[in-house]
Amino acid sequence: MKALKYSCCLLFLISFASAKSQNTVFITEGKIEYEKKLNVYAQMQDEREDDSWAELRKKGMPKFKTTYFDLTFVSGKTLYKPGKENEDNNKLWQQPAEDNVIYNDMETGKTISQKKVFDQAFLIQDSIRKIKWKITDEMRNIAGFQCRRANAIIMDSIYVVAFYTDEIVATGGPESFSGLPGMILGVALPHQHVTWFATKVMAIPTKPSDLIAPTKGKKVNYNALKETLNSSLKEWGKMGRVFVQAAML
Repeated sequence: MKALKYSCCLLFLISFASAKSQNTVFITEGKIEYEKKLNVYAQMQDEREDDSWAELRKKGMPKFKTTYFDLTFVSGKTLYKPGKENEDNNKLWQQPAEDNVIYNDMETGKTISQKKVFDQAFLIQDSIRKIKWKITDEMRNIAGFQCRRANAIIMDSIYVVAFYTDEIVATGGPESFSGLPGMILGVALPHQHVTWFATKVMAIPTKPSDLIAPTKGKKVNYNALKETLNSSLKEWGKMGRVFVQAAML
């Protein structure tokens, strides 16, 4: 009798798991909206040695700057670009490379990025950044998807926390973040005081015209861009280093 009960329970669990698996929908193409949130007060403190100046500036602006970006994707390709306008945004705080357009081709391993640094537009053509991720057991729900946490260090010193879902088959993420076995729906750079989190995922058909790489700007690779920025901002001290990091993301 005990063996019969055990067999029945086992059969039920197998059937339940099978049904759950059959109901899971894996998304291969669509669009994701990301909310990028920058803690202006914290970053302002990082950029300046003079705390009294930073405290004075804080009185005239909101604490956070919130912008939106859209990531269009199909298996093997992604296009990340500015999304809807935020009328309540903090327009008093400007950084280099705030409105990036980034095209990634996972099949060829190539990226084409359009970044505006002050008055100069750059077109970066290079290999997709290889990130050594460490996947953890921590889970978090983002935009209705169960996501697993992964950690990494990029650019020698920037600590990255990312959350990805394998329910979206296409790989990629906001800005230049990629390389996980699924779509990255959340990224946090704790020491840079900035986050990107998906607010909604739309499983909609994509057309070739939805995934066109940017073409405007001075052609450089990542190394050339870094050299140019370091040379231009070397007299800016702490603020210059923060700006270079922001532009290279």
